[in-house]
Amino acid sequence: MTLEELLARKAQMPIPRTVVHCGSTRRAMDAFIKWRLKDTLAGMKVLTIGADKNDEKLVISEEQAINLDCLHLFKIDDADLVRVFNVGGYIGPSTFREVQYAIQVGKEIWWLEPDSWILSEVREEEKIRNETR
Repeated sequence: MTLEELLARKAQMPIPRTVVHCGSTRRAMDAFIKWRLKDTLAGMKVLTIGADKNDEKLVISEEQAINLDCLHLFKIDDADLVRVFNVGGYIGPSTFREVQYAIQVGKEIWWLEPDSWILSEVREEEKIRNETR
């Protein structure tokens, strides 16, 4: 297929939604792998982890880990949908902050396990924060 043919086909397609994946790399790696493919085949632009900061082989410093957390917030900014992989109901501190941020900036959130305690916890924190303003 030529570039011109590909561009003609692209022009006929709707603009794809962008999804960002959030979750514990220790507990949800299988979900990251499964949903990366699933969302891509569904025609979505997928923003996901670029590095597992908990992988000891990568030797990621504390400063680099903080920068990766900040980078993920930028990915949330770019996303239409935040997909949270809360395997077993678990949310680690980084994912908790990402969910807080996603709520704060008004992103649509999809939960792997929708009955998680985290949603009420984050909403309660938001309520308290808003009352103190």
